[in-house]
Amino acid sequence: QLVESGGGLVEPGGSLRLSCVGSGLAFGRYLMSWYRQAPGKERELVASIGSGGNSPRYGDSVQGRFTISRVDSKNALYLQMNGLKREDTAMYYCKAEDWLKNEYWGQGTEVTVSS
Repeated sequence: QLVESGGGLVEPGGSLRLSCVGSGLAFGRYLMSWYRQAPGKERELVASIGSGGNSPRYGDSVQGRFTISRVDSKNALYLQMNGLKREDTAMYYCKAEDWLKNEYWGQGTEVTVSS
C-alpha cells in the first residue's frame, strides 16, 4: 500500500513537499516514481528514482524546479516542488515498480496552484 500526502492549494511561485509512505512491500527494492494527471489530460511521469536514491530522472516540465528523494529505511518517497506554476495543478500519484514490472499505485494527493 502506498499513501500520498502533502498536497494542497499554493500560490504561483510557491512550494510544496509531497510524501508517499509504503507499507507491506520491500520498499527499497522498488523503482519509485511520481506521476501526475491534470483534468482532461493523460497521466505523465514527473520524476523517478532508483533504489538507494540512484539515478533520479525528471520530466522536462519540472526539471530544475522539483526534486525527488527517498528514505528507504522509512519506506518514504518525497517530491519537493519549488517555483510552482499553474500548469503544475494536478493529482499527484506515487508508483512502485519491481523488476518484474509489477506496479503499485497510491490513491493520489491533489495539488492546486492558483492565486
